[in-house]
Amino acid sequence: MLELLTSEEMARAEQLAAEAGTSTLTMMENAGRAVAEEVVRRYPRGSRVTVLCGPGNNGGDGFVCARYLRERGYQVRLALLGKQEELHRDPKEMARRWDEAIEPLSLQSLEGAQIIVDAIFGTGLRDDIGGAVAQIIEEVTARKLPVVSVDVPTGIDATRGNVRGLAFKAAATITFFRRKTGHVLLPGRLYCGDVRAVEIGIPATVLADIAPRTFANDPDFWLRYYPKLRLEGHKYDRGHAIVVSGPMESTGAARLAARAALRSGAGLVSVATSKAAFYINAAQLTAIMVAPFDGAAGLSDYLSDPRIRATLIGPGAGRDPEVKDLVLSVLASDAVAVLDAEGITAFEDAPAELFDQIRARPAPTIMTPHEGEFLKVFPELENEVSKLERARRAAELSGAVIILKGADTVVAAPDGLAAISENAPPWLATAGSGDVLAGLVTGLLAQGMAAFDAASAAVWIHGELATTYGPGLIAEDLTEVLPAVLQRLDKRGKIFS
Repeated sequence: MLELLTSEEMARAEQLAAEAGTSTLTMMENAGRAVAEEVVRRYPRGSRVTVLCGPGNNGGDGFVCARYLRERGYQVRLALLGKQEELHRDPKEMARRWDEAIEPLSLQSLEGAQIIVDAIFGTGLRDDIGGAVAQIIEEVTARKLPVVSVDVPTGIDATRGNVRGLAFKAAATITFFRRKTGHVLLPGRLYCGDVRAVEIGIPATVLADIAPRTFANDPDFWLRYYPKLRLEGHKYDRGHAIVVSGPMESTGAARLAARAALRSGAGLVSVATSKAAFYINAAQLTAIMVAPFDGAAGLSDYLSDPRIRATLIGPGAGRDPEVKDLVLSVLASDAVAVLDAEGITAFEDAPAELFDQIRARPAPTIMTPHEGEFLKVFPELENEVSKLERARRAAELSGAVIILKGADTVVAAPDGLAAISENAPPWLATAGSGDVLAGLVTGLLAQGMAAFDAASAAVWIHGELATTYGPGLIAEDLTEVLPAVLQRLDKRGKIFS
């Protein structure tokens, strides 16, 4: 269940299921029962539960939940936003089946409550939260009442993951069929608690019609494309990767990246370095080769070797005007290019020039910006609320695969395919970790992995490395736990056979 749906795609899934013969009332009944089961799983029988219902289908799910909770021995109070007679067909029917009092939604609805079921607004939320709903959210938050949300916490945009004014912070969210993009994008993910997608009668076959373009970044998404080692293979089969070093005062970033590229499986890795920084790099490297070059023309000559499969430039590159020319040399080569850090921001005054070069080259390009670097070359996307759409638009504009980094790193391809990661622990935010990520991408590219798959795999592995090591991590530690992570991947997908 790796697909992540937008609100519109979920509505389409329900429509297709109904057309295929699944009653909408059946889907609502299944949804409400699943929410009740989550409450039962978490909280003791006999607890006082207030179910807050909205005027749409989310509220209909709430009516069903209330009925099942009552049957299981909970003390249930039900409050409705709006009038019962104005409900649409399915929620109106579920309200009819609830044969106890339905009170108007207000602060008084919270009196005596120990647990809140939030069934006010789900994927259909269109406006910012205000009025009585805002007051209730504030009061529930102040009282620290546990909340189980239906589909998505009220106040969270299910597609974009942003907060519409304010939102419930749920202990758990039960969603239906597939998770939504807003469940994994920040800040929405922080409000959802434990998210569980349950089946309600929508057949998986509807996905062929919907054709979702966003996925959770998990090994099941890319592991079948991971480069496999062959017994009869040799180092040249696994590719030659180049990392372009920065000036002598900032060479460490390139070495971090180069070590990650080598650890990830590239057969050979070389650090291409200016003559001024040659001896600093040579003194620090052993298994990684060091290749001096003289200026952009010298780098172009070096990269003309057809055995070079992937080149990374940017880590520690510095702000010298020459960096721009070095990037252009990399883009003029036949190797897959990875642009990181200053390899991207060197073009902040002329992003169109960078994009033209990327689109003109036959080999793929990957860019790995964090938010600050991103806005320097994509300033027109600053007001785009959704991180997912920012990454998608950037990939479309530039022609590159974009890795927009963060705790919810988004990988987006120019054709709109995207993957969102959710496995990065907070201690991954440390100096040099981005250089390691860029090196992982480069190492996988050198082994022949396609650009989008390599980017997705590297991002997931990067997060898993940090999780495996634990707090106290520094960037140098990441590559040291890579063998253990690769061994676990091998158990899932036989990457070493």
